[in-house]
Amino acid sequence: MAQVYVSVGSNIDRQRNIATALQALTENYGELQLSSVYESAAVGFDSAPFYNLVLGFSTQQSPQAVQEQLHAIENRCGRQRTAALSARTLDLDLLLYDDRVMADGKLVLPRDDINRYAFVLRPLAEIAGTLPHPVTGIRYADMWAAFDDETQPLTRIDWPPAASAAVE
Repeated sequence: MAQVYVSVGSNIDRQRNIATALQALTENYGELQLSSVYESAAVGFDSAPFYNLVLGFSTQQSPQAVQEQLHAIENRCGRQRTAALSARTLDLDLLLYDDRVMADGKLVLPRDDINRYAFVLRPLAEIAGTLPHPVTGIRYADMWAAFDDETQPLTRIDWPPAASAAVE
């Protein structure tokens, strides 16, 4: 069984789309290891803030099959695929598949977002902090400790949201 880590993000109907993704992933892969949920500003484009988290699970599926499953879940949530950065109902990105290093079309492992974005690295470090990055060998907790997060502030969000929370 391979250990897989996936980043999850949404800035359109965030609570519903993330809850839908978590349910679908649990149905497909069983128990999920979840980070905290964080709110962050959109990076690289002007849009509503995102909710982000990282989750882990074990699977016997290939990386390509996992990616296909992630795209199917995004599609069920109305994901529109455009060339430009834009608001998203749901974004599911395969970050890690064990310690595999590969490039197969659009599937690149480990995903570069780990090194670039606080909304990926912080939650990954939270649930997989002792693991080393397959290329650099640096543990994710150490990568987060050295990350300059001043330009990408994160706010931890209570999850699951209270039933009485305001609808987005």
